[in-house]
Amino acid sequence: MALSGMRGLSVFISDVRNCQNKEQERLRVDKELGNLRTRFKNEKGLTHYEKKKYVWKMLYIYMLGYDVDFGHMEAVSLISAPKYPEKQVGYIVTSCLLNENHDFLRLAINTVRNDIIGRNETFQCLALTLVGNIGGREFAESLAPDVQKLLISSSVRPLVRKKAALCLLRLYRKNPDVVNVDGWADRMTQLLDERDLGVLTSSMSLLVALVANNHEAYWSCVPKCVRILERLIRNQDVPQEYTYYGIPSPWIQVRTMRALQYFPTIEDPNTRRSLFEVLQRILMGTDVVKNVNKNNASHAVLFEALALVMHLDAEKEMMSQCIALLGKFIAVREPNIRYLGLENMTRMLMVTEVQEIIKRHQAQIITSLKDPDISIRRRALDLLYGMCDVSNAKDIVEELLQYLSTADFAMREELSLKAAILAEKFAPDLSWYVDVILQLIDKAGDFVSDDIWFRVVQFVTNNEDLQPYAALKARSYMDKPATHETMVKVSAYILGEYGHLLARRPGCSPKEIFIIINEKLPAVSTSTIPILLSTYAKILMHAQPPDKELQSQIWAIFSKYEGCIDSEIQQRAVEYHALSRKGAALMDILAEMPKFPERQSSLIKKTEDSEADTAEQSAIKLRTQQQTSNALVVTDQLPANGTQPVGQLGIVKVPSMSNTDDNTSEQGVTRENGILTVIDSQPPSTVSPDLLGDLLGPLAIEGPSVTAHRSEPSVASGEPSGIRADALAIEPVEELANNVQPIGDIAERFHALIVKDSGVLYEDPYIQIGIKAEWRSHQGRFVLFLGNKNVAPLLSVQAMILPPSHLQIELSLVPETIPPRAQVQCPLEVINLRPSRDLAVLDFSYKFGIHVQVNVKLRLPALLNKFLQPISLSAEEFFLQWRSLSGPPLKLQEVVRGVRPMPLAEMTNLFNSLRVMVCPGLDPNANNLVASTTFYSESTRAMLCLMRIETDPADRSQLRMTIASGDPALTFEFKEFIKEQLVDIPILSAPMPPQAQPISQPTTAASDPGDLLAGLLN
Repeated sequence: MALSGMRGLSVFISDVRNCQNKEQERLRVDKELGNLRTRFKNEKGLTHYEKKKYVWKMLYIYMLGYDVDFGHMEAVSLISAPKYPEKQVGYIVTSCLLNENHDFLRLAINTVRNDIIGRNETFQCLALTLVGNIGGREFAESLAPDVQKLLISSSVRPLVRKKAALCLLRLYRKNPDVVNVDGWADRMTQLLDERDLGVLTSSMSLLVALVANNHEAYWSCVPKCVRILERLIRNQDVPQEYTYYGIPSPWIQVRTMRALQYFPTIEDPNTRRSLFEVLQRILMGTDVVKNVNKNNASHAVLFEALALVMHLDAEKEMMSQCIALLGKFIAVREPNIRYLGLENMTRMLMVTEVQEIIKRHQAQIITSLKDPDISIRRRALDLLYGMCDVSNAKDIVEELLQYLSTADFAMREELSLKAAILAEKFAPDLSWYVDVILQLIDKAGDFVSDDIWFRVVQFVTNNEDLQPYAALKARSYMDKPATHETMVKVSAYILGEYGHLLARRPGCSPKEIFIIINEKLPAVSTSTIPILLSTYAKILMHAQPPDKELQSQIWAIFSKYEGCIDSEIQQRAVEYHALSRKGAALMDILAEMPKFPERQSSLIKKTEDSEADTAEQSAIKLRTQQQTSNALVVTDQLPANGTQPVGQLGIVKVPSMSNTDDNTSEQGVTRENGILTVIDSQPPSTVSPDLLGDLLGPLAIEGPSVTAHRSEPSVASGEPSGIRADALAIEPVEELANNVQPIGDIAERFHALIVKDSGVLYEDPYIQIGIKAEWRSHQGRFVLFLGNKNVAPLLSVQAMILPPSHLQIELSLVPETIPPRAQVQCPLEVINLRPSRDLAVLDFSYKFGIHVQVNVKLRLPALLNKFLQPISLSAEEFFLQWRSLSGPPLKLQEVVRGVRPMPLAEMTNLFNSLRVMVCPGLDPNANNLVASTTFYSESTRAMLCLMRIETDPADRSQLRMTIASGDPALTFEFKEFIKEQLVDIPILSAPMPPQAQPISQPTTAASDPGDLLAGLLN
């Protein structure tokens, strides 16, 4: 194709438009890019006119979405062209293709400056536009004085000055030092007297940026801003071209009121009175009309005025007027206006005096809770939560509970949390609080965090009068045929502790309570079984004189779980079995849980901290908020005199990682002045004996690759004498070995995390890497705990995830340095795209001192079974699905040899721990097992998986396995995964003898991490 004349560009555009598909378009574009490369190689023979034609084509190709990685120099060179057409192309294409950090842009600084200080206004506008779009720090340092001269010059036309104001705004944002506060404040005040509204609009944008950083220097601008508002709103001294749908220049109004919000207050009474008159006019003159564009403009002005009214702490009468206006907004049909009304009424809650006025609109707000638009429902929920107090808590909480049954799944978790907090903060009486929380668990168990049921336990424990009532309510919920697992946990715990108080009531004898709880045992997960075992031990203790039949039934359950693969279940079963044989001594050992010492609710405190960080305390704070890193660094605080022991290490939980916080399991609740206060049984001076003490088990993967040399002994000069480093498993800095070996068995730790969701991922003398995970359908959330065990920092810390193709993983930034005895917590989001057994790898490295560099590759436990959810099927349901999946590839069968011999009960426990539920009684052969589960991924959604295991009693080292599902890939991957677990099972410790580790008190949720660690590695 001939490239002469602008006709070439028109022909090329026509060719692209006539392409039948994307592949043809790509071939045509590649051909044109090849022609352009050839032309640019002969650059010396190209004129400015020819470069302009080719650069236009480059820009068009770039606009189509293709990468243009050449020709940048030719585009920049056109900026220096003497004629306007070529110069215009150079500026436009450079602005589009390059960014502020591009090396070629530095070559144009002098040319751009010459255009700015020249006398050609057209060239000045081109140059200012370029700098205003992509100017960086180098442009700021070189061009700021010249741009300021243009802005304040009276001989320059307004067209150029308004571009200069926006250009200076860009340069100020890149380097605030370019504007001298002392010399510029007076000039800024003079600019606000500008009659041209174009220059005034740009200057007001510049003022907003200036006062956001330092309002003290610009107090003289406040009266001028008020006069501008008077000119626009009261006098309407505005040219017709700046009137938008009858509204005088709404852009200047918004920016002016926003600038005023950066000043703390307005002391001058005349200025304050004039401003409130203007704001009153805005409030009185704003209404909802049919024209969408006029609504948008008038509401933008109105909501900025509302923010300014709140900021200036206006009189109650004006605040009432604002709320009345917003009340009209939340009642209109237009969803956008309703949303804005709810959002701004939520902001108004920060003003204490008007909360009673907002309550008048409670009925309408509750109606918005059922709006079809989820964003409106969220705003209504936030508003109800904020306006709740003792006077209306009952009504609001009951509405939330009623709405919970029909609410979207996306809202249920937030809804449950807020209802629980409101019930706790404003409970009118103790029994009402228990009723609300149990209803909450019953209606939305999947979305109720463990923190909430921990709170009920703590609350009941600290109030003796409430214990019989709570036990009776728990008993009534256990009668339901379908009981959520969280309800099973809380009911079992309460009935275990206080069920004996109901002994005289019908249906509440120890045996009857045991029977109804034991009916739930086959359907619960491994995390609930320890709680049920503790309940059985308590029931046996209270059944005095002992019921032989009840005793034998409970002993049979303890014997069943003594060989469980889960270390905590195994330990509890062994110890309870031994303790239950001690007769009367059992009463002393398993006495009631003591009351919890007073401490503020961690849930309420965490919520208040979160609200303090994110709430719009004022319009200024909202606009000046800065995003922070997701990684949390937690350090110990040693006093200068060294009197505090090393054990005082503060561990901070990661917000929103998981609804389960193990540390809260030892907390309680007290009630004072109508407010519930959560208290903690652990004294402030007591901490976990490990940096990652809240994790529940050991785990490590892959050995480290270490580069280390001998070094001189190093001693931390600030370390006080007498500190025992082993108090927190902290290794002192001493002479380094020639290599760094991991602590603990690598394979055994990885296998432990196949069935557990928390543990130590890797540990060596310098660092401890822990993991804590939560799984829901096809999504997972990790937190990596990086704990520095030494008194010197870890440097050059780097972490990178190498995900397999079937997992989508996002890791937050990891700090390059981990301070001494500190812990960094890094969130990690996982999405399962399709079935696969491939594992993600964490590539982690760090340096210790100048001689040790460690690099490890750790397999992350995002295995296939983490995306399983056990499901119980009846015989009819199972065989209906089994018959519908006939033959390969949906149904696969294989004889597996080399299986570690194990009894069927142990194999059943193994499958249950892998989240595959064994369905007893479905297979007529007693030597066979039938199981079912549901697999979740983005491609398969919820997919049912069925399994049949046929064993030979004469030869336990082999079995026949049949797997069926609705997806061929899932069937194969699930079959291979189960086979791997049967063939390669880690050999855990034998059941511990009863006298090995006697326990003094069963816990509600998590046992002491040290005991669990010993139990797993014993």
